[in-house]
Amino acid sequence: MTPLAQSLSSSKQEQIFPLENGDRLTRPEFERRYHAMPHQKKAELIEGVVYLPSPLRFEPHAEPHGNLMTWLGLYKAMTPGVRMGDNPTVRLDLDNEPQPDAVLLIDALAGGQCQLGEDGYLEGAPELVAEVAASTAAYDSYDKKVVYRRNGVQKYIVWQVLDQKLDWFSLQGGKYVPLQQTRQM
Repeated sequence: MTPLAQSLSSSKQEQIFPLENGDRLTRPEFERRYHAMPHQKKAELIEGVVYLPSPLRFEPHAEPHGNLMTWLGLYKAMTPGVRMGDNPTVRLDLDNEPQPDAVLLIDALAGGQCQLGEDGYLEGAPELVAEVAASTAAYDSYDKKVVYRRNGVQKYIVWQVLDQKLDWFSLQGGKYVPLQQTRQM
């Protein structure tokens, strides 16, 4: 092979394509592409499919998200051994790497089921996952719910802001059971 052909061949091998909505990828390929896109603030792999979020509006997402974090922060402050995260990457299994709006986890030293990997990412199911769902209500309420249940997330909250609905599920016997359904005031 000529030096020019080798150069062209190696440049093709090194090219990393950007993530696109709907891409079907393995978790390692998803991570490789995500790390090559430092401008991308959020991307999720749900059942092997890439989801890129739309821009966030203040009232349907940012403000409720702030309220959710305040509430969970107060709970964390009053509950020893609990850790809280805002938009962490969570490695659940080979096809799922969501970035939920909020998580609570019991510290591993206190018997929690989620671990902090050597590279700083969460591995395994946090005890609680919460999503603020405006533009993401469809997959937060269905695809992600299935993934979180299957991977052992004990409590799952979906706040459907536009519908003024809060769904709170508890994992019991391998199934999500609704704890409460309320309308916001």
